[in-house]
Amino acid sequence: MIGVFDSGHGGLTILRALSARFPGHRYVFLGDHGHAPYGARDVEAIYGLTRDNVERLFSIGCRLVLLACNTASAVALRRLQQTWLPHFAPDNRILGVVVPTIEAVTQVPWHVTSPPGGPEPEARRVVVYATRRTVESGSYPFEIGLRAPAIGVTQQACPGLVDRIESGAPEAGIARMVTEFVTASLAGEREGAPPLVPDTAILGCTHYPLVAVHFAAALPPGVEILDQPGIVADSLGRYLARHREFDAPDPENPAPRFFTTGDPARVGPLASRFFGRTVEFERL
Repeated sequence: MIGVFDSGHGGLTILRALSARFPGHRYVFLGDHGHAPYGARDVEAIYGLTRDNVERLFSIGCRLVLLACNTASAVALRRLQQTWLPHFAPDNRILGVVVPTIEAVTQVPWHVTSPPGGPEPEARRVVVYATRRTVESGSYPFEIGLRAPAIGVTQQACPGLVDRIESGAPEAGIARMVTEFVTASLAGEREGAPPLVPDTAILGCTHYPLVAVHFAAALPPGVEILDQPGIVADSLGRYLARHREFDAPDPENPAPRFFTTGDPARVGPLASRFFGRTVEFERL
């Protein structure tokens, strides 16, 4: 089984892409709705909650777990992989959503940690919209800079946006909030300077694809918005091709199971909007 973890509903956008791309696999989704959102929590809290929930997924038979949460991936993944996993479950694996996104932006494999040789690439500008904690981690500008220093990275924290999306707030209010964040990200570096128009936008939170239409409307024409769920699905396909021990389709093709640390009756109706069909949660 493949486990998919998020602090709330956002990871369902990733699971939706995985289910469409690899329908023969068995998936288990776990949303830590009892402690969501993670974006404003401190680093140690995010690490501890992420570790505990990965352990839950391991305990029900998931040998491969995907952190379908940018905050957990940016803050906790490397530490989990390097210091916890080798002792707790050395035969299991934990992946995240930041790595494949970095690879897609830079067109450089993750294992390459310096600019590849050859002609100097064309300078580009990327803007990252994410939670406050993902922005403060510095993961996106640091990792992009290692591999493609010609890419300029602007980050914009979007406090409160996850809460609005998770609560099913009216679209008009969400659109205004997104417009404010985009306007702030495009402001010149000094007063009177021209706007910073990016070539590419990264929606660095798995909740944001659900409101991608508002980002597209607020951004200047021609700005590419990366499809993180699609990018992650592509990356998982390559990973499974290299690691056949985790590529074990279920011949009975059972439907995904959905677990929450919160109230299933409250979580289910809104989560169905993220996944694209009715979702019924079980309490874990």
